[in-house]
Amino acid sequence: MAQTLDDKLVVAISSRALFDFEEENRLFDQGDARAYMQLQLERLDAPAAPGVAFSLVRKLLAFNTPDQQRVEVVVLSRNDPTSGMRVFRSARAHGLASVQRGVFTQGTAPFRYLRPLGAHLFLSANGADVAQALAMGYPAAQVATQSAQASAAHPHEVRIAFDGDAVLFSDEAERVFQSAGLDAFQAHEQEKAHLPLPPGPFKPFLSALHRLQRSSAGEMRIRTALVTARSAPAHERAIQTLMSWNIAVDEAMFLGGLPKGEFLREFEPDFFFDDQTGHVRSAAQHVPAGHVSSGITNPTV
Repeated sequence: MAQTLDDKLVVAISSRALFDFEEENRLFDQGDARAYMQLQLERLDAPAAPGVAFSLVRKLLAFNTPDQQRVEVVVLSRNDPTSGMRVFRSARAHGLASVQRGVFTQGTAPFRYLRPLGAHLFLSANGADVAQALAMGYPAAQVATQSAQASAAHPHEVRIAFDGDAVLFSDEAERVFQSAGLDAFQAHEQEKAHLPLPPGPFKPFLSALHRLQRSSAGEMRIRTALVTARSAPAHERAIQTLMSWNIAVDEAMFLGGLPKGEFLREFEPDFFFDDQTGHVRSAAQHVPAGHVSSGITNPTV
């Protein structure tokens, strides 16, 4: 019988998002692909250090049991196949032996393989690949490779934080704010408080997490947070939208424009997703973070 990923949460991830290959990548960015490949080959038996999204991947894989594989992680990388050997060896060395599938494209764009994978999430350090994935309708984020590592304080919880507008929700309201200012935004959202916002690029991933949580009876749990610049009265439409999806988040922070980083430091997520680079930079000082290049705040993408 042919294998299928249809009943699993599928995460596609680049090698640089999963492991710290920043030193090696500098050679690649300098245009010396041969030297990059040689360095990876020389370090074949030296496990790479965990990268920005390592904690998220490790905890999601902990939902798998011998009886049921609920999560599949696939390496989707611009690496060459030889360098891919180091990726898999590093995964085994760090206890991620279930990471067994990978696509290595040797410099060409890998995002086109998201379709046959049916990916629920794509994490990459390459902004162009992330933008293409989002354009195809897949939840995707460019990892901030300078991010702090995730806290080890919650070993049995996958903690994920999301921005609202242009991430979980569409950028409909953000467009009002950008064009007419805060007062117009607040009036618009108060008027439409009971009208759910259209879904944003990360609604499918939140739904997949919700299904994963419901299907699991083990000790691993998922804890989610909405971390948004909205404040009252605009908070109501965000909550009403989640209610219309029959999805509840565990925590909601309506910060009214305050910097998000210190609040995220207290929540201690394994990953945070935001569409604005300023919020990503603020968050990355404290937690793993990624940029979702969608909506009106990313007009050149």
